[in-house]
Amino acid sequence: MSISWTMKGKHQRETMASSHSSLSAGIFAAIRGKRVSLAGRDPAGARGDTVIASYNIHKCVGTDSRFDPGRTTEVIGEIGADIIALQEVDQRFGERAGLLDLERLHRECHLISVPIAAFSSKGHGWHGNVLLLREGAVAKVHQLKLPGVEPRGALVVDLDLKAGPLRIIAAHLGLLRHSRARQAEAILTAIRESEERPTLLIGDLNEWRLGRRSALRFLSPVFDHAATAVPSFPSRFPLLALDRVMGSPPNLVTAVEVHNTQLARVASDHLPVKAYIDLKAALSGEGRAANKAVSAAQP
Repeated sequence: MSISWTMKGKHQRETMASSHSSLSAGIFAAIRGKRVSLAGRDPAGARGDTVIASYNIHKCVGTDSRFDPGRTTEVIGEIGADIIALQEVDQRFGERAGLLDLERLHRECHLISVPIAAFSSKGHGWHGNVLLLREGAVAKVHQLKLPGVEPRGALVVDLDLKAGPLRIIAAHLGLLRHSRARQAEAILTAIRESEERPTLLIGDLNEWRLGRRSALRFLSPVFDHAATAVPSFPSRFPLLALDRVMGSPPNLVTAVEVHNTQLARVASDHLPVKAYIDLKAALSGEGRAANKAVSAAQP
């Protein structure tokens, strides 16, 4: 009896050690990786046809505690994205006024805000979310209210770009894991109720876990939450992959990296995350087949 118990205990310890090792490997992969290349592409090769980014601007307050919307605009200009999702663009309390100069963004960065019904009369965003676009046509906008303890939302925007149709879901998920899980399910429901097109989920998803404890695992099989994780928070020494860009079908996103410059490190407590997508590849026969396989796997 004692030998059986000892061997069983040993097996349990080995299993726990193996699980811990696997989880630690996933965490450290996210900590170390500043750029992730995907879809079997050469990092030095073609990056696709469109540059996407996500940036939590922290209400334009930097790590030096200084409110400086102009500095935030300069970082957005540095990124050089064709499409960028911003979070925390409005005041949180009071009038909830917009904090950026949208005319300056248009003039200097050639980016236009996708038209929405702002959360407040003086605000710019939907629950602090704004989507900026360099060129293309906006086919449809759905302002999605997300469940959870805190008031949260997402923008579901269908775009017609030169390379083809694209759906962007720009979101800022909650601080509580249970809320994030419900919000992930709400996003998948919105996708299921929409016509099929290549889709990106981008934003501050507030989830650093990459394993089974991650609330983002509920996004599977539509999105692989771990494949594109790069550390973006805190900006001075990024350790956690809070800000994400995920694509469906899997070959939509070719590479993801953090925009880590001297200015970006001080302008917000988050670093911007920048991704390259190949919309033409996603619309190819291989991409369509992957989409059908994902749709068949959904409940």
